[in-house]
Amino acid sequence: MRHFAGIGAIDRKLVRPVLTIGNFDGLHIGHRAIVDTVVERARSNAGESVVFTFEPHPRKILQPHAAPRMLTTLEQKLELLEEAGIDAVIVEEFTAEYARTPAETFIRDTIHRRIHPLEVYVGYDFHFGRDREGSMRLLTETGPRLGFAVTVIPEVVIEEGDVNSTRIRKLLSERDPGKAAVMLGRPYAVRGHIVEGDRRGRTLGFPTANLDPENEILPGSGVYAGRMRFLGDGDPAIGTRVPAVVNVGTRPTFAGDGAVHVEAHLIDWSGDVYGRRVDLEFLSFLRAEQRFPDADALKTRIAQDVIDARTRLEPL
Repeated sequence: MRHFAGIGAIDRKLVRPVLTIGNFDGLHIGHRAIVDTVVERARSNAGESVVFTFEPHPRKILQPHAAPRMLTTLEQKLELLEEAGIDAVIVEEFTAEYARTPAETFIRDTIHRRIHPLEVYVGYDFHFGRDREGSMRLLTETGPRLGFAVTVIPEVVIEEGDVNSTRIRKLLSERDPGKAAVMLGRPYAVRGHIVEGDRRGRTLGFPTANLDPENEILPGSGVYAGRMRFLGDGDPAIGTRVPAVVNVGTRPTFAGDGAVHVEAHLIDWSGDVYGRRVDLEFLSFLRAEQRFPDADALKTRIAQDVIDARTRLEPL
């Protein structure tokens, strides 16, 4: 997959491009309905499937006080698009100046003259241009006059509601990673490096790997059954998934700084993972975080957490 850092970085003519435009945060199953259509249509037309997206999210520039926290990092989004079969991704830097681009100028200068697509596919809630003035009607009317067809992909509905990133964020905050995974089409994963902690888990007999998260969203505080997937070279090998008990919270049994920490005890595995970059997948909520009277009580509870996590993870 080719990655172009903005429309100006395109160094060759795209071949019979079939295009979609959007933020695609989380690349959930609603997004996949669009992306999969683009990939299929590009192959049918012997062309290239192309995604045009923005970084950062426009609301981080236009409404920073109300901007959503992202489900995926740019790196994760690009990886997911490549896995979906996309041939090229254009990541346009979104700035206050770029936000002033009139909608019709965006259609004519960016979409038509620079990309020159055969077909364009967008989601049902797509808006674009200055003050989000660009409507579906403008795009569907202007596109055919310029030589490209426009198709609006309807929403994907689960439990009488459309799948969207806002709904997934809410499920994660409510500690429901199972339903979030249904809407994402995969488990929610937080990426980061394993860093050295206070080594307290080791003294309890349950050593933990402490994650320095790169993602903006963590699931709500509590204990989860999950998996750690290793990235980059090392032992375990890249791509290896190890079952884990994961804690998100402030470690209330011990006096701390009140910050939220993410730590994972790897089940039936031991070794040095410091410095490794990983994805920590959240699969099932086990229990709320709680304060225990002493370290022995916490140790007993963690032992039960491991048993419960094994039970939850066996069918997955």
